[in-house]
Amino acid sequence: MSMGAIRLPKQVKICEVGPRDGLQNEAVTISTPDKVRYIDLLADAGFRDIEVTSFVSPKAVPQLADAQEVFAQFTRFPGCRYIALVPNERGLSRALAAGVGAIGVFTAASDSFTQRNIGMTIEESLTGFVPVVKRAKAEGIYVRASISTAFGCPFDGVVPVANVVRVAERLLALGVDELSVADTIGVGTPNQVFDVVTALTPHVPLERLGLHFHDTRGTALANIVAGLQTGVAIFDSSAGGLGGCPFAPGATGNVATEDVLYMLHGMGIETGVDLTKVRSASRFIGEKLGRRVVSRAFQALEAADRRAVAQA
Repeated sequence: MSMGAIRLPKQVKICEVGPRDGLQNEAVTISTPDKVRYIDLLADAGFRDIEVTSFVSPKAVPQLADAQEVFAQFTRFPGCRYIALVPNERGLSRALAAGVGAIGVFTAASDSFTQRNIGMTIEESLTGFVPVVKRAKAEGIYVRASISTAFGCPFDGVVPVANVVRVAERLLALGVDELSVADTIGVGTPNQVFDVVTALTPHVPLERLGLHFHDTRGTALANIVAGLQTGVAIFDSSAGGLGGCPFAPGATGNVATEDVLYMLHGMGIETGVDLTKVRSASRFIGEKLGRRVVSRAFQALEAADRRAVAQA
């Protein structure tokens, strides 16, 4: 499809991160059966990629301490890739023992953030990924890599685009299959998206490049449109807008999947995801968390349904 003279992708892949990134910072502990139900509801909605959990230290992220149990219980929907984050070789061993078929590795574009997040410099984290990715690929495991703080750091402020490019090149050299570039604290604006993607495209094939936005300052949807205009067709989002990084002070939720789907579908862009079913998943997890989810599209569509029922 096109927007004026700009040709946009006809299809977009949404990587749903609610079960992992959405829940990791929640104070309310979600039971394993409820996580499994949440994952199944999302898979039934049609997602091809879902981040389901993380094999990190339970002390670091208590909410995801049941990673092994979660992987043993959810339904494997055909065509859906279930991704688990692993921080190191120990995490990979745990993931492989659980039958994980796709992993995520994560570093950042600023040293201060990697130090606070995983206790390493960027260089140390990349060195540590070498045996992880090598072993994963030898086992036939799909590897997705994420670069946090690509649009700004809570500790260093502005992050040079050259840093993002350098880290991306190193990750691709390791053999990762897909790269997600993240605005971890939601400071990015559309001009930054153009700058970052333009700098990355000589090094990263567009079909392997994804973008991950937080809506902290209300710019996430605008940033996604900018990403579409550069040709990116992979975006992360979280059902209901849940989530925030526990290691990034002030980082609020990921962009809401319902808001992204409503916008993309309205633009005539196919996703293969059923918005009504995503709302069911968000309704379910919101009830378990004891609060309303923040997605604006979710709230508006729920209100419209209530009006329709009242008028029937």
